Amino acid sequence: MIPRYTRPDMSAIWADENKFRIMLEIETLAAEKMEALGIIPQGVAKAVRERGGFDIARIDEIEKEVKHDVIAFLTSVAEHVGEEARYVHQGMTSSDVLDTTFSVQLKDSADLLMTGLDRLCTALQKRALEHKETLCIGRSHGIHAEPTTFGLKLAGHFAAFNRARHRLRHARSEIAVCAISGAVGTYATVSPEVEVYVADKMGLIPEDVSTQVIPRDRHAMFFATLGVIASSIENLAIEIRHLQRSEVREAEEFFSKGQKGSSAMPHKRNPILTENLTGLARLVRAAVIPALENVALWHERDISHSSVERNIAPDATVTLDFALHRMAMVIENLLIYPETMKANLERTGGLVFSQRTLLALTQAGISREDAYRIVQSSAMKVWEQLGRTTFRAEIEANPDVVSNLSAADLDRIFDYSAYTKNINSVLNHLFSEFPDV
Repeated sequence: MIPRYTRPDMSAIWADENKFRIMLEIETLAAEKMEALGIIPQGVAKAVRERGGFDIARIDEIEKEVKHDVIAFLTSVAEHVGEEARYVHQGMTSSDVLDTTFSVQLKDSADLLMTGLDRLCTALQKRALEHKETLCIGRSHGIHAEPTTFGLKLAGHFAAFNRARHRLRHARSEIAVCAISGAVGTYATVSPEVEVYVADKMGLIPEDVSTQVIPRDRHAMFFATLGVIASSIENLAIEIRHLQRSEVREAEEFFSKGQKGSSAMPHKRNPILTENLTGLARLVRAAVIPALENVALWHERDISHSSVERNIAPDATVTLDFALHRMAMVIENLLIYPETMKANLERTGGLVFSQRTLLALTQAGISREDAYRIVQSSAMKVWEQLGRTTFRAEIEANPDVVSNLSAADLDRIFDYSAYTKNINSVLNHLFSEFPDV
């Protein structure tokens, strides 16, 4: 991914230096266990541990000749270790090293992504509680529906990202596996005890059946999880973009001192961060289909998955890591305008109380069909004359209503507190269920 959308900690996981360091550690641990089992001579592991090293430029040079990245790596290591290097990689395949290394990188990536999810959930929880009773209009199909609260809006997004945390934990466990089973996964040339030992030391678990490569359904699930998280980011980003529109302006991204919104129009304050997040979400989701297609490999192994993973793994994790922290920052600094929310709430002249009026009439003994007709007839007059009449005025002028509902009944109907009375219950249930945030 380009540096513009890259955080250094995630980038470092996919750097060649880190990849080869993990590969060397796997080879060293394997040598330790093989030595303990008497498969290779004493002193080999110590030599690799003390003198083992590699030179990336030299690896690249060797690979140009041998056309094999793991052989190039092992040759570079041998140049550092010396004679004992002939026992390194004993009975192992390239996939044993590469797939296990990939598992470590994905595991470490998941841990870093979790810190971003935690930060975002914390920000959403804080702002949700801050605005738990801040009334605003709820919209369905983009049209005013009924009142809700801004805190409840944010709580819904918190719940989505908390579900993402659980999914990511599960996806992490699925890819945190080690496969050191030799050619076609039979352990004919390498003891299963080596795999168990390396897995334990690397924070992994042994693969059930590796067939020489770790089954790619594990990786498909991992990248699918990243895609779902990206979609949740886009969902929240689009909400903020809509709320920042000039004719809505209920919330907007923080606009820093000296920031400029347009090269042509000095008045502009554009939702550039959430627009950017919408685009980044598309990039993360673009990794999902290739990851799914990687599941189908020939027989016990092929490398059709390799070129795909070399691209999608760094790009998807780096991009999502950046997006999570950018979204957290947007929420932490989001400008929220309760007065505008209240003005928008009242823009339709009280039409938001139509359902409460309908229900009151049915409770007064009128059939639902007749009650709907009565309320809709008054509501359409308001809709067609917005700003010139109100829903309560039309209702009070409707004989079918006033003959069934008293002034006190109407006062109870046209009461915003009805929409906030259960908010505490909803939020307490949500946040008490997830005390780790």
